[in-house]
Amino acid sequence: MKVTLELVNQVINLAQQAGEKILSVYSRDFEVLEKSDQSPLTEADLLSHKILVGGLELITPTIPVLSEESSKIVIKDRLNWKTYWLIDPLDGTKEFVKKNGEFTVNIALVHKHQPVFGVVYAPVLNTTYWGSVELGAHKIIKKDSVAISVRERPKNISEWNIVGSRSHQSDDFKEFISQYPEAEIISMGSSLKLCLVAEGKADFYPRLGLTSEWDTAAAQAIVEAAGGQVLKMPEMTSLRCNENESSLLNPYFLVCGDAL
Repeated sequence: MKVTLELVNQVINLAQQAGEKILSVYSRDFEVLEKSDQSPLTEADLLSHKILVGGLELITPTIPVLSEESSKIVIKDRLNWKTYWLIDPLDGTKEFVKKNGEFTVNIALVHKHQPVFGVVYAPVLNTTYWGSVELGAHKIIKKDSVAISVRERPKNISEWNIVGSRSHQSDDFKEFISQYPEAEIISMGSSLKLCLVAEGKADFYPRLGLTSEWDTAAAQAIVEAAGGQVLKMPEMTSLRCNENESSLLNPYFLVCGDAL
């Protein structure tokens, strides 16, 4: 499927609509439920899911949609899909609950196991990242749009920026960064971590903890459109979607700007 500017604008508008609904919950008291995997769930997750699934079905009626909040039937059907939308209605629910603003709406178009177009919208920051291989990577703050790209990694390790999770620093991550004591560590929530690499503000993001495909696909498309790589570890090959029949969990992976 060809990614056109018309499609890009439609999907960005949809992400922003979902973001408005999320903010309507964010601005008041809300209940936090717990899913079977002990991750938090709020009314905002479900409202955003409804807007995104309904909107994408209108924009592209022939392309199925897989969401973090999809039913078990839909999750099983995904194995038959060559092209589909993969969404996280509210990535960074823990950050949403903490009210630190570092959460996003993620929408990815996946084709033949590879994210080919992605939109990441941060409602509190009023910032949108989007990218596709054909059209490049971009950042929109309010209504101002600029092209973004990864940066050339500095030769001096003391100038490296390594980004890590705000809420999920695993022992493996701590061991990884211990190899680079001179590097600066930047903490960030949600898929904004990958976007920091895409826009050249960070050199690496080692994800050495559990994530799901909907957490990463949209931002992966942006990183790759910006000239970076998202590599599964330890193979150091491109991270792919929808290849595991029994799980939607990602392996450990490394996001890097400059080529390894």
